[in-house]
Amino acid sequence: MSSAGALETQQPASLLRRVLLQGKYEALTMLRNGEQLILAVVLPLLALVGLTVTPFLDGMGSSRINVAVPGILALCAMSTAFTGQGIATGFDRRYGVLRFLSTTPLGRGGLIAGKVLSVLAVLCVQVVVVGAAALALGWQPTAAGWLPGLALLALGAAAFTALGLLVAGTVRPEATLAITNLLWILLGAMGGIVIPAERLPAAAQAVVHFLPSGALGESMRAAFLGGAVNGGAALILLLWTVLAGAAAIRWFKWN
Repeated sequence: MSSAGALETQQPASLLRRVLLQGKYEALTMLRNGEQLILAVVLPLLALVGLTVTPFLDGMGSSRINVAVPGILALCAMSTAFTGQGIATGFDRRYGVLRFLSTTPLGRGGLIAGKVLSVLAVLCVQVVVVGAAALALGWQPTAAGWLPGLALLALGAAAFTALGLLVAGTVRPEATLAITNLLWILLGAMGGIVIPAERLPAAAQAVVHFLPSGALGESMRAAFLGGAVNGGAALILLLWTVLAGAAAIRWFKWN
């Protein structure tokens, strides 16, 4: 068969394959970026060690490490889905990458699906690395907590991805960089994601339960410490996912 005939018989890649390839590309890009790697892996590991050797979590569980790990896993989701994806998307938007990809067969829907897939892929790497380090430090998770814990972690990643895309699609890249990094610090320290609400100042305790950070942290601790599902926290995460997703769809600017 001639080369022309071979070209005529070739079929375009399916949408699923295009999304998978885009997700793989974005995940590898995030993991190869030094700054992203520090945010996604190094800082959570440092926080894990810090909470293990300090008395912040004393009296809240059988051991410091058992209380710390669920919050650190939640922090990983926020780091990758909100800060990392938000910054990457913001600068892709500035340089016209989003506008170009949205006009290809991948389409806007496929591009967003690829970004979600890349977040989940990087999150899997984070869970493996943090989990291995935690087990080496003596972590003893409740076996019944793995299924609800991982499901809630994925829901939290979806909520923070929607928030990251909302910020990246509505403000300038420099503002996205500042906003996402500032919120990462504030929510990580005072948002109930790593340090339980009971250990925060009274003014913060009144609001952290309604934040995606607080809801994810509380639901992860309920899962891995007691094998339970915190229905209220899961509902709050779902509401943040729906509302932030709808807002991102409504106001996202591709260029």
